[in-house]
Amino acid sequence: MKILETERLNLRTIVPDDAAFYYELVNDPTWLEHIGDKGIRSVDGARAAIVDGPCAMQQKLGHSLYVMERKSDGMPLGLCGLIKRDSLPDVDIGYAIRPAYFGQGYTFEAAAAVVAYARTQLRLKRLLGITSPGNTNSINLLAKLGLGFVEHKVLPPDGRPTNIYCLEFAPVL
Repeated sequence: MKILETERLNLRTIVPDDAAFYYELVNDPTWLEHIGDKGIRSVDGARAAIVDGPCAMQQKLGHSLYVMERKSDGMPLGLCGLIKRDSLPDVDIGYAIRPAYFGQGYTFEAAAAVVAYARTQLRLKRLLGITSPGNTNSINLLAKLGLGFVEHKVLPPDGRPTNIYCLEFAPVL
C-alpha cells in the first residue's frame, strides 16, 4: 500500500515478498556497521522479520518502515519510515539506503516526506532520530531535517552507543 509520494519516490508498506531486498539491505556492510546485525541469515529469515517487525508495527500503530521505490522503474532503493522502539519514549525516524544510491538525495527526499507525514497526518508532538556516533552522513541528514542533538546513550537490545536527536513539532492548526 502506497503511503507517501515524492517527486522521485513512492514510499509503500513493506510486504513479505520484499524479503530478498530486505535480506540484502540488512546484511550490507554499511547497515551492519551503523545499525547492527539483525541476525537475518536467509531470505526466509528476512520474510519472518518483515512479518514480525514492520508488518506487525504497521497493523498495530498505523506506521512503520516503508520501502523507498524509485518511481521511474519501481526499484527498491532502501527503507524510510517511523519506528516505535521500546527503548525510546517517542517514535523515531529510521532510514537506510543501498550503497549504490548514496549521495543522490533519495534518503533526504524520503525522510523529509516522512517528517511532514509524522507532523500533519499522524499529528505527533515530537519525533526522535537515532544514529551511531560515527555515522556522519546520518548525523548530517538529521540536522538537515531539523532534528537537534539531545544526548548520547547506550540503547538495548545490543548496547550500541547511540546519539539521540529530537524535533518538537508546533501544533497543526
